[in-house]
Amino acid sequence: MARTRTRKYVPLPAVALALTLAATACTGDGGGDADTLTVWIMQGTNPDESGFFDEANAAFTEETGIEVDVEFVPWDGAQEKISTAIAGGTTPDVIELGNTFVPGFADSGALHDLSGYGVDTSLYVPGLMDMGAVNEGVHGVPWYASIRSMVYRTDVFEEHDLEVPETWDELRETALAIKEAEPDMIALPVPGDAQYSVMPWIWGGGAEIAVQGADGTWVSEVDTPEARAGIEFFTGLALEDDTSTTGAVNWNEIKIMESFSEGDAAMALLGSANPKAIVENNPELEGALGSFPIPGREGGAYTPSFAGGSLLSVFEGTGNEEAAWSYVEHLTSEENMMLWAEQTGFFPGLLSGVDTFTASADPVLEAYAIQLNEASKGVPTAPAWSQVEAEQVLVGMQQAILNGTSVEEATTEAADDIERILNGG
Repeated sequence: MARTRTRKYVPLPAVALALTLAATACTGDGGGDADTLTVWIMQGTNPDESGFFDEANAAFTEETGIEVDVEFVPWDGAQEKISTAIAGGTTPDVIELGNTFVPGFADSGALHDLSGYGVDTSLYVPGLMDMGAVNEGVHGVPWYASIRSMVYRTDVFEEHDLEVPETWDELRETALAIKEAEPDMIALPVPGDAQYSVMPWIWGGGAEIAVQGADGTWVSEVDTPEARAGIEFFTGLALEDDTSTTGAVNWNEIKIMESFSEGDAAMALLGSANPKAIVENNPELEGALGSFPIPGREGGAYTPSFAGGSLLSVFEGTGNEEAAWSYVEHLTSEENMMLWAEQTGFFPGLLSGVDTFTASADPVLEAYAIQLNEASKGVPTAPAWSQVEAEQVLVGMQQAILNGTSVEEATTEAADDIERILNGG
């Protein structure tokens, strides 16, 4: 399905920019010179990122006559580097932003509204697009996506006549069956230091992490009966059913993947890039991995999972906004997006590309594609959400519960903290 695009920018209603943006409007990188674009790309996603950009940039320059200078920025410290660039008026023209970064920078007025270029938001992965379509505009275009679904050992399931679970109760029963049949394996690890492993159970229980009222106030729902039911189910696998391991209270997603790779775990909630890495780390598991979307509480619709990934945004006030949009359009063309997906193992940000990529990739990714297309969500589009992550509110809640704090007490504290941060308290 072709994307609807227009080259001409349609002027939008003026918006008040953050005070720090005044300097950017005068002295941002490019200074209104569209002969060269400065682009910041997060480092490490693509093992062949230089090769990809050499080819993509050469094609862009040949088409437009505009040179492109790409700088690779480490994820660690990226948010501080970007904030410093905004304050100092040294922003690039185009930037890759983790999806949770976009609402905050958009709210500050730092990002150019792309809606005037005819961006059709329905063509992109919903969980990602939700983070880019904020403040009644479009401040980022999805580039690549990742999602978390359930991975399992097909050999263990076959040996013990186990079926892929379709409800929460069946997931629990399957984990208990594995625990009994394979006492030396971790049936289903429940990590403490992995906030995106907690979110599905909040959403699956029927709650939102936070919602914004008509008056603009954010209210957290993590302390509602619905959220508590989901959290109790997930943590109960460890605390009541003993399908996890006590050490998992400090595990992050990398540790879960390592455990699975080492043959210690039979099921796990893992990201879409993990199955490939597991087999690379342990070739003996080739052909022994399967996946399934996170089951719905009562069956039917799947439990939503966090859609991670990156968007491409254009900075406001550089003088090169239209040329920068052309470059974003170039990188997010189906050809370039698919090439990036093939090289990285992440899904393309285009919905049409998800199925195309899945058909040519590892069959294990089929369930991930279903999860991404049918049951993906983003975090609250609040400007201060990144601070919730920085303070590890959900991680602290999860670890407290796994260490013995009641679900009621831990969720009450987490809800209070989320509301304090999102409402500027």
